[in-house]
Amino acid sequence: MQNHGFARVAAASPELRVADCVFNSEQIIDVIKNAAAQEVEYLVLPELCITGYTCADLFLQPRLLDAATEALLRITAATSEHTMIVIAGLPISIKSRLFNCAAVIQQGHILGIVVKTCIPGYSEFYEPRWFAGAEELEVSELRIGGAVVPIGNDLIFACENNGNVSFGVEICEDLWVPVPPSSLLAQAGATLLFNPSASNELVGKADYRRQLVGSQSASCVAGYVYAGCNTGESTTDVVFGGHSLIAENGQLLAESERFTHESRMITADIDLPRLQYSRTVMGTFRAGKGGRNFRELLYVSPVRENSQRELKRTVGVNPFVPGNPLQRDERCQEILSIQTSGLMKRIRHIGTKQAVIGISGGLDSTLALLVAVRAMELLGRPASDVLAVTMPGFGTTNRTYDNAVGLIKALGASLQVVDIKAACLQHFEDIGHDKDVHDLTYENVQARERTQILMDLANKNGGIVIGTGDLSELALGWCTYNGDHMSMYSVNSGIPKTLIQYVVAWYADHEADETVGKFLYSIIETGISPELLPPSATGEIVQLTENILGPYIVHDFFLYYMLRTGASPGKMLYLAQHAFGEAYPKEQLVAWLKVFVTRFFTQQFKRSCLPDGPKVGTVSLSPRGDWRMPSDASAALWLQEIEEL
Repeated sequence: MQNHGFARVAAASPELRVADCVFNSEQIIDVIKNAAAQEVEYLVLPELCITGYTCADLFLQPRLLDAATEALLRITAATSEHTMIVIAGLPISIKSRLFNCAAVIQQGHILGIVVKTCIPGYSEFYEPRWFAGAEELEVSELRIGGAVVPIGNDLIFACENNGNVSFGVEICEDLWVPVPPSSLLAQAGATLLFNPSASNELVGKADYRRQLVGSQSASCVAGYVYAGCNTGESTTDVVFGGHSLIAENGQLLAESERFTHESRMITADIDLPRLQYSRTVMGTFRAGKGGRNFRELLYVSPVRENSQRELKRTVGVNPFVPGNPLQRDERCQEILSIQTSGLMKRIRHIGTKQAVIGISGGLDSTLALLVAVRAMELLGRPASDVLAVTMPGFGTTNRTYDNAVGLIKALGASLQVVDIKAACLQHFEDIGHDKDVHDLTYENVQARERTQILMDLANKNGGIVIGTGDLSELALGWCTYNGDHMSMYSVNSGIPKTLIQYVVAWYADHEADETVGKFLYSIIETGISPELLPPSATGEIVQLTENILGPYIVHDFFLYYMLRTGASPGKMLYLAQHAFGEAYPKEQLVAWLKVFVTRFFTQQFKRSCLPDGPKVGTVSLSPRGDWRMPSDASAALWLQEIEEL
């Protein structure tokens, strides 16, 4: 099984005794063995972990410094059988100056030694008493254990067989300054950033540390691994909690418990290709923009491509919807605000008398109606300036019709009912189509008739037609060209189907009165359907979209990972299997993936002429912004990979 470019990283806080380098090295070696057993590929240990951070004036003792170097060599030897990268901290004396360093080790060799740049001497920190900053380093190489090793704060470590993967190291305080070295390392190409740290605990500091690591990983578009020393450090004046964190581009993947005395390690899998894709899309991480000339040191890739290990990160089934209810509520409120603001600007600019919208009793048109009513209210205009038109056709059921009419009336919008059946029958006769043949023509005639009615009413009343189609439908091309595909402003075009129900539910819970809320929840509970085919003998919907295309939750998953992360079909399937587990068999996921890719490519022509509409989230298919693709692009490469799955 391919690893799909995930790198397993770990931050460990070994049990520690201050100034006992033998004990500390034994604990570190045990951690390395444990990490190897878990197939860790990059391991970062705390600042000065070989001696302890709180040695104070003992740092000036040659015996301690010699013991630290001896311990480093033992630790290095212990890595000889592993390709894992290990980063461990120790003090090193050079030309009568002492430096706070982090050794980068692989396969029994020290690849390089990074020197701390920023030396804190404020509050409880007294490092300038013992350590010099990197600017005082007068050498670029150091002989350790018979080998010449590069040293400095200008080192970047590049994977020798993958030009897109490199990492850099900064030490503790380096992160807390206005321009951290990690920012320059990221600009120079480092996708992984490691921080051996010794940040003590204060009330509220853990929250700030968490925000800092997350923010830096986001601003650098990188994986950031932070290892803090634990309670084994001296508690003479401060306490250390062993706080370790792993973040990827703003997302916290793993966090350790604090205030533990035994060795602790956290692990997570960093998606390196996703980071590379994001940087490529942004275009702001190009060579030569780091502002510093870094020395590039090569290392052997520790990533195990054929590993059978289980992915060690959470992959949600619904990447567009926050799992935290509070965050989800905030997201829904913000989406409504973005939609409403966009429509208000368009109404103001045009000076339109009405917002004309077709209401089917489904989720999409319901959300668009809510947005239109909100916009009018915020403009100081009555809800009746929204002309809501329901147009029953051959597939309309009593449930959706009653929900549509009831909701329109409850919101105070203007209601107009236009039955399209007679007009469609006339059109069938005009073009010579058998009304009993329920094919694509039968369906699309109804969709285009509805759009024509809306356009004509907008012309008649000095209004604009508000589009209702959503992002998921646009991705799959599940709309009738020049039918529901067309409008004068499309408020839902940036919102995926799986998110719309939550936005509608939020409105029902926070802004709607009891009557409106009942209609909204009835609509949420109604199956998704275009209602273009006649209902069953008992009046039930027979044309359910998800029975035809597959579940929207799966298609939205594919959409997110293809556009947001650049994932290949194989990687999308790998992630989907991890996310959905046993909910769907592999064969079914592969079949839906083929549907998604086929329709995504063949339906681009519909997206190439979309109406205006606000971008809401990080994924958009607007031809004027986020997604520009030839309408005749071939899907052969993607379909070939799917066939091989």
